[in-house]
Amino acid sequence: MKKFISEFKEFAIKGNMIDMAIGVIIGGAFTALVTAFTTNLVNPLIALIPGADGLDEALKIVLKEAVVEGGEVVKEEVAIKFGAFISAIITFLILALVVFCIVKAINKARAAEEARKLAANPPEEEEPTTKICPFCKSEIPIEATRCPHCTSQLTE
Repeated sequence: MKKFISEFKEFAIKGNMIDMAIGVIIGGAFTALVTAFTTNLVNPLIALIPGADGLDEALKIVLKEAVVEGGEVVKEEVAIKFGAFISAIITFLILALVVFCIVKAINKARAAEEARKLAANPPEEEEPTTKICPFCKSEIPIEATRCPHCTSQLTE
């Protein structure tokens, strides 16, 4: 149990949990921002088109309207709202583009950090464990005196 707790502390301190929490919070806030942008800016611009009430209403197909007898008209609509769906698609595409750009920038920063660390501490070169047979060009152990592929006697 102590090992589990120490691993969890290491995980939390490393920043994974904090990064995830910040991402969820910023994602929710950004979703609200993009939804407000689409609803308050894009839809009214579409409403400027003659005959359109906005994107939500512009592409609506009314399938059924009901009229109640007795002189009173009650409008009961069953409608397919293509405009609302297109508005949701626009919201999604804006979110996806921004998230892609953020992830790309983060990956670029991480790669630069890794390159800096690698330049500061270059890896030690390992001794080769294999060599190439001069006759059949197969890869063989470095200690081999005979090639297991072509059975040639090796002098090196």
